Amino acid sequence: MKFLFQFLRIAAISFVSEILHYFIKLPVPASIYGLIIMFLLLETGILKLDDVKETGKFLIEIMPVMFVPACVGLIDVWGLVKDNLLAYIVII
Repeated sequence: MKFLFQFLRIAAISFVSEILHYFIKLPVPASIYGLIIMFLLLETGILKLDDVKETGKFLIEIMPVMFVPACVGLIDVWGLVKDNLLAYIVII
């Protein structure tokens, strides 16, 4: 149950950041708003680190799994990517 409440806190901050992104017409991604909100809440003590620590750690640990669909998508469009591969490598 502890993980569920921690995840709900993180999800609520993400939801607020999406709302801010919708109303504030700046070229700033919603995730940046979320990082700023999380930082301010943690720095001011409104949100304690223990309130999100375990779930945040878990989400960071499973992050590589989230890249699998993107890699599979690259395989689907490899014909388009291989023509510009050098340009993509330079950009990265």
